[in-house]
Amino acid sequence: MRKKIFFIINRLSSIVLFSLLFVSCGVKQTKTIVSADPWKTMQHIIDSVKVPSFRDKTYVITDFGAQSGGVFDNTQAFKKAIQHCSKNGGGKVLVPSGKYFTGPIHLEDNVNLHLQEGAEILFSTNSADYPIVHTSWEGTELMNYSPLIYAYQKTNVAVTGKGILNGQSNNENWWWWCSKKEYGWKEGKPNQNDPLNRLRLIAMAEEGVPVSERVFGEGHYLRPNFVEFFDCKNVLLKDVKIVNAPFWVVHPIKSSNVIIDGITVESHGPNNDGCDPEYSKNVIIKNCTFNTGDDCIAIKSGRDADGRRVAMKSENIVVQNCKMIDGHGGVVIGSEISGGVRNVFVENCIMDSPNLDRAIRIKTNSNRGGLIENVYVRNLEVGQVKEAVLKLNMFYEVYGAKPGIFIPQIQNIFLENITVKDGGMYGILAKGYKESPIKNVTLKNVKIIKVKEAYSIENLEGLTLIDTYINGVLAESPKKLN
Repeated sequence: MRKKIFFIINRLSSIVLFSLLFVSCGVKQTKTIVSADPWKTMQHIIDSVKVPSFRDKTYVITDFGAQSGGVFDNTQAFKKAIQHCSKNGGGKVLVPSGKYFTGPIHLEDNVNLHLQEGAEILFSTNSADYPIVHTSWEGTELMNYSPLIYAYQKTNVAVTGKGILNGQSNNENWWWWCSKKEYGWKEGKPNQNDPLNRLRLIAMAEEGVPVSERVFGEGHYLRPNFVEFFDCKNVLLKDVKIVNAPFWVVHPIKSSNVIIDGITVESHGPNNDGCDPEYSKNVIIKNCTFNTGDDCIAIKSGRDADGRRVAMKSENIVVQNCKMIDGHGGVVIGSEISGGVRNVFVENCIMDSPNLDRAIRIKTNSNRGGLIENVYVRNLEVGQVKEAVLKLNMFYEVYGAKPGIFIPQIQNIFLENITVKDGGMYGILAKGYKESPIKNVTLKNVKIIKVKEAYSIENLEGLTLIDTYINGVLAESPKKLN
């Protein structure tokens, strides 16, 4: 009984303490309580995420049979070196300067795969080289081709160094599986239409088929992720350059304490998102450059029924000092977002390209559901975007999706100290549900020098514009938001 009383008192104390950290921020038409100083919260998150450390011992892959030249198959050499390193307490597995051809690389506990400057790992484009593993495809878990670099339920893992990870994807391999003609798909080729397999996978999730029985792989044409940390703790991805991915480029899923620092992503294939934290917590993405065929950064938490089955938020995501070039969006939340997202911080980023569609984007729909809240953005330099500076869309449609019954929620979005030279079509493009309006959007000290229309808004409660200029005119909240 005493233990129960102590638990209740302790729980109430935690709630009171948490509440003291949150006060009204002055946003109009809201009773929602948000952080008085979210940037202190961000700093607390940063301070809590420690860089993984590794034993001071180096294992060179050439000592395990690896050969450079880009032709010899080094799959077994990588496997031997990594396993030997892990079994002996961990350390650095060194890839010397040179080109090394290989199949998938699977990381083990306490291993830092380090690419020396001048090293390039060339990954096989033969799907038969990739075993079936527990992975995820567009927010739905399944058994599918191994990611090119894969860590499953590992602790203290890293990929570092000034080398290159080359997926060798192009219109002749991997990319044409997407069924889009611009990537080389041609009518008459059998079973290459990945939307058919995508729909089959989604149906299996809706029907509650266990993940172990959602077996795809050969003949199903669902492309593998490039770098995936699945259910890992203490992860570092630093300095490498990643090019020509089959699918999503960097995918931490169900992982915590993740640092992605100083990487460069250049990959313009279909669904080539730069970085997709999913169901993950305490993730720092900093000093990176993204030049992609899809979203530069897209924060996710599962698709539809599968996201509700897993029921994990992505939270405490920090993006700092990054550069976004081509892409569908600079920093994006969604669309696979059924578990929800909270506490996203973006600061000191540069976004600029005629092929960048939006700066900040949230996309969801009534099949996804979920709550997206507490998104803080400051100190952005935006050169040019095509469609919108800020886009919030609860009616995102893809692959002919029909309306569902899981109405999403979006609330507490703050943009501050942002300069935009060319905002494209809209400064703010927002579309919410009448029964679930977008709530609490604040722009402070935002200057959009040129844009076709200041805003297009449906069903938004609590838009506050402070010292915000659009097309040279001090902006005021529109009188009608619905």
